[in-house]
Amino acid sequence: MLFLSWITDLFVGTGVAHTIFMLALVIFGGLLLSRVRIGNVSLGVTWILFVGILAGQLGCTLDPTTAAFVKEFGLILFVFSLGMELGPGFFSSFRKGGVTLNLLAVIMVMLACLTTLVIHWATGESLLTLIGVMSGAVTNTPGMGAAQQTLLDTAAMQDPTIAQGYAVTYPLGVIGVILCLMLLRAIFRIDFKKEDDTLQRANHDIAETLEAATLEVANEAVCGKTLNEIQRHFGRQCVITRILHRASGDVELAGADTTLGLGDKLFLVATPDELAAMELLIGHRIETMDRGAWDAMKTNHLVTQKVLITNPTINGKRLGDMKLRQTFDVTITRIRRAGVELIATPGLLLQVGDTVTVVGDKERVGKLLPILGNSIKQLNEPNLIPYFLGIVLGVALGMLPIAVPGMPVPVKLGLAGGPLIVAILISTFGPKLKMVTYMSTSANHMVRMIGLSLFLASVGITAGGGFVQTVAGGGYWWVLYGFLITVIPCFLTGLLARHAFRLSYYSISGMITGAMTDPPAMAYAQAVCHDNNQVPVAYSTVYPLTMFLRVVVAEVMVLLCL
Repeated sequence: MLFLSWITDLFVGTGVAHTIFMLALVIFGGLLLSRVRIGNVSLGVTWILFVGILAGQLGCTLDPTTAAFVKEFGLILFVFSLGMELGPGFFSSFRKGGVTLNLLAVIMVMLACLTTLVIHWATGESLLTLIGVMSGAVTNTPGMGAAQQTLLDTAAMQDPTIAQGYAVTYPLGVIGVILCLMLLRAIFRIDFKKEDDTLQRANHDIAETLEAATLEVANEAVCGKTLNEIQRHFGRQCVITRILHRASGDVELAGADTTLGLGDKLFLVATPDELAAMELLIGHRIETMDRGAWDAMKTNHLVTQKVLITNPTINGKRLGDMKLRQTFDVTITRIRRAGVELIATPGLLLQVGDTVTVVGDKERVGKLLPILGNSIKQLNEPNLIPYFLGIVLGVALGMLPIAVPGMPVPVKLGLAGGPLIVAILISTFGPKLKMVTYMSTSANHMVRMIGLSLFLASVGITAGGGFVQTVAGGGYWWVLYGFLITVIPCFLTGLLARHAFRLSYYSISGMITGAMTDPPAMAYAQAVCHDNNQVPVAYSTVYPLTMFLRVVVAEVMVLLCL
């Protein structure tokens, strides 16, 4: 009897322990199924939602208070961690070629909304249901969560068809994007060799990289001038690290007072544009002298070393204010942050987690290490202060009522929109306020996955009751609606991107999968494009803005319903 009572309490009980047990069991089952792949496509953690729906259909229930807390807190953890990851690249994604890609992504978002509204007007289907259908069709979980939360906050009600519509249309949302990419490839008659040529021409507009090169002083106009004078008069943004004097044959660390002579050789780091300008100003490039050749020169014991910034007192300081050249006689040539290399300009703000390349005397570089930190162990310690401060501010912002003319009730950003906006702002501008916002990628991903898993499990179980009956009673039409919401924006935007903006197929594939926030489709596109890096570049360029818009649009559409 005790054994049966124990089993009953676990599986069909009503308490907190039963709720936690069922949520963990659903998450466990969903994560096991997430390993299933068909070709290059996997539904990933979305399986948790499907397992939850199955459990709900089989009669599983949750303690209402506990389930509500788990769902909302899981959503907050998910969107806040996502915002912390997206923040550093959110505003920079609008530069140069990113403007075009983000414009096309915005068009895709608007076309999805328009298609949803047309279906609503043509069929009379509930707009709340179609918001869930749209979220599944564009494979966007935060949008579905934002819609549910806005409905609860604004009208104090819940609509299970939002989650049901999402669950029904999500699988075909992934497949529909892949079918669109295949169709566009056939229509454009893609030749990958030609696409590679197009990419070579367009690559400069989409992303700048830093290059290292050796220049020989051939312009007599700069001879006898210091590097400081050249920088002041010509305003070139580059870092000159070492100089090989022709007269003495000595190699020294380049400084502001270093004087150039005819035939001297300079080793510098710059963007392609700046490097080309420096060639015109200084002299021709010497291809045979690369970084390895300079490192092999033992004169003055100069070394190049990558150093990790882990000292929190450095966070938010300007590189120029560190006075490293005057104090340690070393030079920082480049900075790597979140996978992006930055030119080491004096005005650049240093952040915990940056990896800097330092050039200087071996002994002096060794003295600099404890100043910068260079402790991987220190970075592995989770920094939770900005997380919980951000959640406090995010919840406060999300619950702030905003009166909008024409709206019957004040608008709220909700528990999805508020934390997302605050996370983006904190991760972007926190270092300027001396706030250490760094968290390792693995730690951030862990928090995000825990939040998403809890959210999907609670939503799935809650929406699972009556799921089959709902679909059989007419919900099968949602599959068609979702397919249209997936395909129409992808196809039309793909045509526009190719014919109006002349983008390569690689960029189009990355832009479409990023605008659909669809990692499985991106993985497929990258495999088809032979792992061309332009696919993830375009994907990551549009992803931050699109993710933000999907959340905001879902909230606005719910308010339109009310």
